[in-house]
Amino acid sequence: MTTELRVLDPAEWDNWFAVLERAFGGPPESDEARALWRELTEPERFLGAWDGDLCVGAAGAFTFRLTVPGGASVPAAGVTMVGVAATHRRRGILTSMMRRQLADVRSWGEPLAVLTASEPAIYGRFGYGVATLEARAVIDTTRVRLTVPPGTDDVSLRVTTPAEALEATEAVYAKLVPGRPGMLARRPGWERQALLDPPGEREGASERLCLLAERDGEVVGYAHYATKPDWSFAGADGSVLLHRLAGLDPAAEAALWRYVCSVDLTSRVNVYDRPVDDAWQHLVSDVRRCEPKLRDRLHVRLVDVGAALEARAYQAPVDVVFEVEDAFCPWNEGRWRLTGDAKGAVCARTDDAADLALSVRELGAAYLGGVSLVSLAAAGRVRELRDGALVEASVAFGSPVAPWLPHGF
Repeated sequence: MTTELRVLDPAEWDNWFAVLERAFGGPPESDEARALWRELTEPERFLGAWDGDLCVGAAGAFTFRLTVPGGASVPAAGVTMVGVAATHRRRGILTSMMRRQLADVRSWGEPLAVLTASEPAIYGRFGYGVATLEARAVIDTTRVRLTVPPGTDDVSLRVTTPAEALEATEAVYAKLVPGRPGMLARRPGWERQALLDPPGEREGASERLCLLAERDGEVVGYAHYATKPDWSFAGADGSVLLHRLAGLDPAAEAALWRYVCSVDLTSRVNVYDRPVDDAWQHLVSDVRRCEPKLRDRLHVRLVDVGAALEARAYQAPVDVVFEVEDAFCPWNEGRWRLTGDAKGAVCARTDDAADLALSVRELGAAYLGGVSLVSLAAAGRVRELRDGALVEASVAFGSPVAPWLPHGF
């Protein structure tokens, strides 16, 4: 059988989306979520693989802008909704979609492609590197106490709904976006993702609430959370499910953490998807009682090596020649000279001798400053060809703030 790969026709969206629901093995999305994803779909940036009238594969790329080290907001293709029907596996459909998609991203003039992976082992062969991690925790609030900074008591708190507070919370989010690599500037419609809370997916928890932190009448932070009641023979043993938390300053953020760690009739806070350098780790009295865990989050792929490396700043002066391997996107292969500092950078083709040899996957992993080139070299994935080049580049690529993706796509 032959498979045709073509841009998504909006009239075929329902059949196309059904392939994804089956590929991911879960129940159908709620009507609310389905309607939002349909609205957010950009058909001209989405692909379908068709076997006759049957859709057997899907892949899309949202239009995003991603914060990079130095604070610039860089165009990035948010790769999403990738799946192949189980009946058509191992026929090269995924590879053909990934190849076509990256060529399209290049033609759109977007130097980066990013994704979150349901199966992380898949995407390395297409040049994606794990660039950010997410932290999770279960804070035992019966054993852990918080020490908060001065000014925390000056922050007032009130509980409302995510919908009622949407404008204020989006304003807080927008102020934070330039300050941390990996954050996405929200395009119209994406603010509604935070409102998705289908009753059928709560698993016994309450509806989500929004806690607003205010000072002098101005919203300076917020948290989205739900509570899940439970009881033991000894009494109440409920949980707080913390989905989002953001503060514009240490006192505002500490006030939010203090509240969620002291909700009546609960004995733990389940913390989801936080940056690895999150402040709560320094507020708690015993981090061991918080069971911190890490897992991969944002995978980054340099679609245009020169443009991508020029788009970010570097925390120390750097002048290094990379020998880049990229068999999947051969236009990236070869030697690139990067010269830059905190004010900006230039990256261009060169015939000069290489200082470091690596694949585009390693460049993607190190791109946002959360993964050290030195650590990649220790795993044999970066080779130093000039003494001192590895440390020079690793320091320059770093970020004082850990990169973090605050929501999926």
